[in-house]
Amino acid sequence: MKYKSTLGEKSFDIFNTSLLLAICLSVISPLLHVVAGSLSSVNALTRREVYFWPKEWTLYNLQLVLQNDAFWSGLRVSIIIVTVGTAVNLILTVLTAYPLSKPFLKGRKGILLFIIFTMVFQAPIIPTYLVVKSLGLLDTYAALIIPVAVNAFNMIICLTFFRNLPEELFDAAKIDGLSEYGSLWKIALPISKPVMATMLLFYAVSHWNSIMVPLLYITDRTKHTLQVYIYNLISQSNTESVAATADTNLRILPEAVQMSTIVLATLPIVLLYPFLQKHFIKGALLGSVKE
Repeated sequence: MKYKSTLGEKSFDIFNTSLLLAICLSVISPLLHVVAGSLSSVNALTRREVYFWPKEWTLYNLQLVLQNDAFWSGLRVSIIIVTVGTAVNLILTVLTAYPLSKPFLKGRKGILLFIIFTMVFQAPIIPTYLVVKSLGLLDTYAALIIPVAVNAFNMIICLTFFRNLPEELFDAAKIDGLSEYGSLWKIALPISKPVMATMLLFYAVSHWNSIMVPLLYITDRTKHTLQVYIYNLISQSNTESVAATADTNLRILPEAVQMSTIVLATLPIVLLYPFLQKHFIKGALLGSVKE
């Protein structure tokens, strides 16, 4: 039998749809404006004619950014931090979550309590900076990786996923002579691709977008990440380093350079996400539900 919606339900659906569309437009509009500005001419931007579609199409702004050595230096550092940092994050998160998912581990509840405590009460900036300084990590790549080596929220998602795995699999593995490490690498990880993809995306995006950690611990300009380069570009509105490589007969607008840099910095994550979307959604759901 076909269900007939009441007037109240139809009104509720229309309201929800309108609200969600308005939220989507408010999120997408700035992104479209930035992309349109990066592909528009300087004259069109100066006349304030660019909104959500490029005017007087040109790739000059993007070419200008790609000619800047500071952009490539920041991109190189960001790739290093994302690659090494994400690998460290995944290894430490798995090695923490897997033992804590076992009910026979002594002191498990106390350790979990301490981990949850760090989610509620985070260490202040100054004591954290002093610890990093005392360890001699200032102006090193390690300062961008070690202080954020494990995220408590991500670890709990991973722990919940491991906890929901059938315990019979691990019992059979023990009968076959596998140790706990063997069970982890040969059984748990191969069937944990969804949650691993979720952790990979969470950690990679976090490293890529990180701005406070590099600003706190890195003063050497050659070790600035791409996000720090964009921050300095926007906050100072200074394009002298870019202009030095460009044709002096052509006009340079700081706003156009900023938009083009933002587009190029966002592009790698945008290209990566579609390949991980399927596993990301599945892993987030499986890791957030406890039976």
